[in-house]
Amino acid sequence: MRKFNIRKVLDGLTAVSAVASASSAAQQQQAGNRETEIQETLQSEHFQLCKTVRHGFPYQPSALAFDPVQKILAIGTQTGALRLFGRPGVECYCQHDSGAAVIQLQFLINEGALVSALADDTLHLWNLRQKRPAILHSLKFNRERITFCHLPFQSKWLYVGTERGNIHIVNVESFTLSGYVIMWNKAIELSSKSHPGPVVHISDNPMDEGKLLIGFESGTVVLWDLKSKKADYRYTHDEAIHSVAWHHEGKQFICSHSDGTLTIWNVKSPTKPFQTITPHGKQLKDGKKPEPCKPILKVEYKTTRAGEPFIILSGGLSYDTVGRRPCLTVMHGKSTAVLEMDYSIVDFLTLCETPYPNDFQEPYAVVVLLEKDLVLIDLAQNGYPIFENPYPLTIHESPVTCCEYFADCPVDLIPALYSVGARQKRQGYSKKEWPISGGNWGLITQSYPEIIITGHADGSIKFWDASAITLQVLYKLKTAKVFEKSRNKDDRPNTDIVDEDPYAIQIISWCPESRMLCIAGVSAHVIIYRFSKQEVTTEVIPMLEVRLLYEINDLETPDGEQVPPVPTPGAGSNPQSIAPQSHPSTSSSSSDGLRDNVPCLKVKNSPLKQSPGYQIELVIQLVWVSGEPPQQITSLAVNSAYGLVVFGNCNGIAMVDYLQKTVLLNLGTIELYGSNDPYRREPRSPRKTRQPSGAGLCDINEGTVVPEDRCKSPTSAKMSRKLSLPTELKPDLDVKDNSFSRSRSSSVTSIDKESREAISALHFCETFTRKADTSPSPCLWVGTTLGTVLVIVLNLPPGGEQRLLQPVIVSPSGTILRLKGAILRMAFLDTTGSLVPPAHEPWKEHNVSEDKDEKEKAKKRRPVSVSPSSSQEISENQYAVICSEKQAKVISLPSQNCIYKQNITETSFVLRGDIVSLSNSICLACFCANGHIMTFSLPSLRPLLDVYYLPLTNMRIARTFCFTNNGQALYLVSPTEIQRLTYSQETCENLQEMLGELFTPVETPEAPNRGFFKGLFGGGAQSLDREELFGESASGKASRSLAQHIPGPGGIEGVKGAASGVVGELARARLALDERGQKLGELEEKTAAMLYSADSFSKHAHEMMLKYKDKKWYQF
Repeated sequence: MRKFNIRKVLDGLTAVSAVASASSAAQQQQAGNRETEIQETLQSEHFQLCKTVRHGFPYQPSALAFDPVQKILAIGTQTGALRLFGRPGVECYCQHDSGAAVIQLQFLINEGALVSALADDTLHLWNLRQKRPAILHSLKFNRERITFCHLPFQSKWLYVGTERGNIHIVNVESFTLSGYVIMWNKAIELSSKSHPGPVVHISDNPMDEGKLLIGFESGTVVLWDLKSKKADYRYTHDEAIHSVAWHHEGKQFICSHSDGTLTIWNVKSPTKPFQTITPHGKQLKDGKKPEPCKPILKVEYKTTRAGEPFIILSGGLSYDTVGRRPCLTVMHGKSTAVLEMDYSIVDFLTLCETPYPNDFQEPYAVVVLLEKDLVLIDLAQNGYPIFENPYPLTIHESPVTCCEYFADCPVDLIPALYSVGARQKRQGYSKKEWPISGGNWGLITQSYPEIIITGHADGSIKFWDASAITLQVLYKLKTAKVFEKSRNKDDRPNTDIVDEDPYAIQIISWCPESRMLCIAGVSAHVIIYRFSKQEVTTEVIPMLEVRLLYEINDLETPDGEQVPPVPTPGAGSNPQSIAPQSHPSTSSSSSDGLRDNVPCLKVKNSPLKQSPGYQIELVIQLVWVSGEPPQQITSLAVNSAYGLVVFGNCNGIAMVDYLQKTVLLNLGTIELYGSNDPYRREPRSPRKTRQPSGAGLCDINEGTVVPEDRCKSPTSAKMSRKLSLPTELKPDLDVKDNSFSRSRSSSVTSIDKESREAISALHFCETFTRKADTSPSPCLWVGTTLGTVLVIVLNLPPGGEQRLLQPVIVSPSGTILRLKGAILRMAFLDTTGSLVPPAHEPWKEHNVSEDKDEKEKAKKRRPVSVSPSSSQEISENQYAVICSEKQAKVISLPSQNCIYKQNITETSFVLRGDIVSLSNSICLACFCANGHIMTFSLPSLRPLLDVYYLPLTNMRIARTFCFTNNGQALYLVSPTEIQRLTYSQETCENLQEMLGELFTPVETPEAPNRGFFKGLFGGGAQSLDREELFGESASGKASRSLAQHIPGPGGIEGVKGAASGVVGELARARLALDERGQKLGELEEKTAAMLYSADSFSKHAHEMMLKYKDKKWYQF
């Protein structure tokens, strides 16, 4: 894992801007009289950037391996990633630098090491005896392509098959090639004129290590005698081979073929198969061969002491099963079970009780690696139930469209979410413990609760416990269940604002203290939820419809269009009359057929049963206006102390009182300015010059007069970042990334949207709204994409019953502040430089009788909301921290003087900015589109960290990157995985302790016991001195041009975690010698050979057998 060092000195432009901002700050020193007295404790040495952990399903998996003694599972991917899984909570991510696909993985069983074979024809040896595995050696093949590898149990010689049909042998200790090579032309019959194809299988006979079974793609199988260097038997079949597996007694093997057949061969009868099976073929009556089926991609043959063997295979279905899901077939005796999978099968492995291939295998489970899931099947229970998967692999169950990260939450939150989530668990899982149970947990050095919330394309929201670098799902909320589902396309007149996923989540606003949750969806809908531990049935779902316009002269009264507070079921949702003709194209231009006042989704009008957890408080939907769909919501905020929710888009802003269920504010962005609008935009209203004929494109090119400092994002992704459909994050949506803009009404063009001013940031707070204010009061700060900050004053009625009866009065304050670039984030500091949190109401159960609670509620509600002002004298001030895409400013309140300013980036733009707490202080953390992560002190905006981390390669990173408290951050690194990182020096230092151990010292099970007579008469496992055959003295050196050895970066650190004892000592010695570039001595080579060949029989029986064998006494 790469560690990043802080660059204390900023490069180029940033350094210049820092100087410029320092000088500008100096000029304004007089204005900020006492501001500079704040002691800032954060220094650059408090910051360091490093990746911590990666969660989720490995994206695009390609290989699978299991260590049956250590009980560790390894998965390789098409992008060269390696994920290792032990017991729940023990996970590890590594990456091959080349990024080439992993084609095969082989554990050195119980040795704490793993060999990976990559598509770029390299082999790598990973050391797993340290918390962060590292590569010890690599070997790059130059002339041949690797197709298959096999490492026998307790051997140090790795067989490597190639595309040319040859087999090379690698010493896994020194990672050098042996001179012993099995050439394809020697292996097949000399009379055969055609090439047998690539090697698709290699394995040694379980009972005789000197016999190697080689499978070639064309259908030829060869049993090769390693000692005599010739083929004992050749088995030919006219169908291509995909895989081969031995019976443990070494007398039979089974092959799977491309026509959906299995052939079972007796080792000593090479002329024809002992048996041919077509597991899914239809048997024809007149004795003909069954119809061919799809290829059987893999087969495993596992024996049991007590009963019939298991034959497990993937693929092989008949061709007429069109649309059938991928299947794993388990044949046991006369029964055949076909297990359907949700995704295609990448690979599978059978988990067995013994690591020894020459013993009864006793299979107990099957690990099935699917394209997007990992499934474990219990073979010991009837019906083959699956194990409940304890890893957090369901992040991508529906594509992630947004996420938020909260560190240092209230301590009662995780138990509360867990208790309501526990009721959602599925039944019918295996009763047994999860079998992948290796490794040990790390030390927990972080004690604060962390929660991640993910929003998904299907409208679901998941809450995850992310404390102490683990991840566990707590609770899932389905927001789509409040809407009527459309049964067919014709019945879906209004959702055509988007091609698919009309319920996708775009923005999440959550208040951890009050547990109020608010979401904005892609169909311009907002839903407010309250948390409750009681189940309720809601007879009528409270809903509001808001008509958010973008017009200049036709000013509406704010409450002009609103529906009654609790509408009759279905009020405002009867679009059928205009639906049919407007479904094909939303820009139908007939003056009487325009869709108007209709929301995109239809709220259910039947009673809704709501389980404990998050329950609907109010549904708000934007409606169509004169044939134009509502624009997507670009910002959202909820405040529990005020009982308000506010949201905005590129048309304007709306504020709703969710307690009284009324619309308080409904203004176009321009109306917010009143007479203070700095832009001359009269001519460019999209509806100003618009004729009923739909000629709404005539004013596309009329650009507004915008000050120079607008400075657009280089990619022009500014607005599309806010407005594009989140489903472009889907892994397979690359082709139609712009699906949303295509499906939009053509009258709202992207150019028009770009020129509009959207609401990009909203922040409720209690502060000074005007220069003349003497005390703070509740207000809303609004930031726009043109860099303007406007302040709206909130006049709240008293708490208790009055709050529900008297109206909230909302009025613009006239305060306007300006920055370069779209506003991203706002926060407030008090006189000491501490963060002033937004007012909130503590959570309490609201589904209980309220008579006795009413008085307490009246007491509680208002004091919490005004708490910041109670500690402040009239003379004291506050500081507003405002971060835009280009710069950050700290503004003294109430004077509104800018006391500090920092130009964050000139050439790029900030994607995410968060004001976060770290080491008992606060800072501004920013992630730029050019890949830089930066932090700035507050309030002085001194640069503290600037590290190039990763460039913005896709919209997924832009949409999901977020910082949180205590130096934590995350983003979606692939469609299925979350990458967490830290920018805190302290966390980086503690990380080693927090990571789990993959390797734990475990005794290797005893070898199977052979009877005396079996040993005497040569019936048991035959041993082979591989050193004698493959060592340099016997086989010579391999051709230097064939492969080159590359020492790994693991270095001495690679063996820090190695267990003590001879193996560990040897590994250390070997590494020390490697690093000095010296060759290993002969003695050490021999000792290592003895260590690695701890063979599968007792030493004395073996010696005795060899002695008698040499005398050939049994021939007399």
